[in-house]
Amino acid sequence: MTALRTLLFSLLLFTLPHAMADSRCSDRSRTLLLPAKVSCSHQTTWIDSGIVGARQVIYQTPLGTPPSGGWPVVLIYQGSFFPLDDFSYTSNLPFGGYYEGKLVQTLLNNGYAVIAPSAPADLFWQTNIPGLAQAYELTTDYDFLGNVLAAIASGHFGPLNTQRQYATGISSGGYNSSRMAVSFPGQFKALAIQSGSYATCSGPLCVVPDTLPADHPPTLFLHGFVDTVVPWWSMDLYYDRLLQQGTETARYTEPLGGHEWFAASPAKVLAWFNAHP
Repeated sequence: MTALRTLLFSLLLFTLPHAMADSRCSDRSRTLLLPAKVSCSHQTTWIDSGIVGARQVIYQTPLGTPPSGGWPVVLIYQGSFFPLDDFSYTSNLPFGGYYEGKLVQTLLNNGYAVIAPSAPADLFWQTNIPGLAQAYELTTDYDFLGNVLAAIASGHFGPLNTQRQYATGISSGGYNSSRMAVSFPGQFKALAIQSGSYATCSGPLCVVPDTLPADHPPTLFLHGFVDTVVPWWSMDLYYDRLLQQGTETARYTEPLGGHEWFAASPAKVLAWFNAHP
């Protein structure tokens, strides 16, 4: 009985989060009883989205003194039906959600502020909804994200650098990252699209325009080759069009990857954004 108590006490000790002194985040290693976990502190605000009222935005800035121009900032867009209510992720989440948490941690630890706006009703973005995709400027997403960008510029989220804004997201959030190039020209230095494609595509229903915006930001694609939700080839259409146009682009394919964030995603997204200051 004493040995059992000792074992349980040891397991409890190893489940306690280990925070880095210079980080907003803490890690818990996987144990026999609990999944691995990464948690980052966050702040919450509400931003107007037009006729349906305000939406939640969670965000955090790095520890320390910001650079003279303010922290560079990454907008992370949720995938369908998986709202970002906080920056807390466990290793048993679907769609590689744990690695989204590692991405948030990696960005904060490397001097990027992170802002996670909410999709309508925490469901999915309006960028590729039939009937709305071609009239995007009439959507509440357009109003909301325009207001988020205005709030960044006004200092609402702290000292952020409007000349170094980036966007990333998975699935619906990946399409919405592409939307930044289409409907918010000149606002973003670079994009990283995880398991997504062009702004108006939807899974296998994908037509990429012959001509993309001339100022389309440099774009990194991260995609699983066996993704059955957003086929790899639909991403490749977009990638090829950027190449043809002479826009800087790169792609990372996870050979056995599905519709998910990958263990490689955090480092690759960070490197891409670092390469485009």
